[in-house]
Amino acid sequence: MTAKIRPSQGAPHARIVGVGGYRPSRVVPNEEILKHIDSSDEWIRSRSGITTRHWAGPDETVAEMALDAAGKAIADAGISAEQIGGVIVSTVSHFKQTPAVATEIGHRIGAGRPAAFDISAGCAGFTYGLTLAKGLVVAGSAEYVLVIGVERLSDLTDLEDRATAFLFGDGAGAVVVGPAAEPGIGPTVWGSEGDKSETIKQTVPWDAYRDRTDVSDIRYPAITQEGQTVFRWAVFEMAKVAQRALDEAGVSPEDLDVFIPHQANMRIIDSMVKTLKLPEQVTVARDVETTGNTSAASIPLAMERLLATGQAKSGDTALLIGFGAGLAYAATVVNLP
Repeated sequence: MTAKIRPSQGAPHARIVGVGGYRPSRVVPNEEILKHIDSSDEWIRSRSGITTRHWAGPDETVAEMALDAAGKAIADAGISAEQIGGVIVSTVSHFKQTPAVATEIGHRIGAGRPAAFDISAGCAGFTYGLTLAKGLVVAGSAEYVLVIGVERLSDLTDLEDRATAFLFGDGAGAVVVGPAAEPGIGPTVWGSEGDKSETIKQTVPWDAYRDRTDVSDIRYPAITQEGQTVFRWAVFEMAKVAQRALDEAGVSPEDLDVFIPHQANMRIIDSMVKTLKLPEQVTVARDVETTGNTSAASIPLAMERLLATGQAKSGDTALLIGFGAGLAYAATVVNLP
């Protein structure tokens, strides 16, 4: 006999209720990058829009940066850590395969025994995590879910690679997702193009040198990419995904207050704004200029800065889109906390 399973009782809708960010104290200008590559400050700025980035020190681990951002997000949400029922961490730079760093964070913030897990979706990781958190809240699996994007990409940067040495930064951004009477997180348009997965990748797997006895020529794994291929994909394909997210949410470009794309490259951001035909009054996040590309951390860090500086305000309607390694992507429309 098939037993009748009782349905879960979740919130009617979900929204972001708090945000927090952490940037390492060390600021690295382009001049420091130029010690290792044959280039110029003008070339870096024209190619990426980046002037500085933050790099973590020895004590600014993935866990410590995530904890700082998480604490700020919980305080901003006005809830206690005990109310957190789920912790989702998106990162590609936590070098322990297991256990997930999310379990450590859940314990150290005092959340009790939350569901906790890491995801690896590269630069799309935060929007992936946000979508999962919304599902947990609406399904009744957790009242509040902590979503963290955190990276120490300086550990995966080849300082002699002229194409990528200047791109990456470190940091952590976090949000709390909780129940809402009205929709605060729209439908997600997401997917991947695995046929292009080699365009952004780690140079070698962690076990590449496992059986080597001669280690004189070994170089630490780093992130590499086919710049022009990724640029064209991001500019032409991701604008279409962003538009689909607007359509799914029933929101027009004129309804938007804020646009927060993954902070990969200023030229990509500007091209997407033009393709989407966003009105001039839409505030566009350009945190990449002083923070660099922080992969999964870039969207929440940009969101936190816009709110902290008054460029955006609580309740604003924002379009988020993350895209990168995989090639994975995810876009959604949200109301800012």
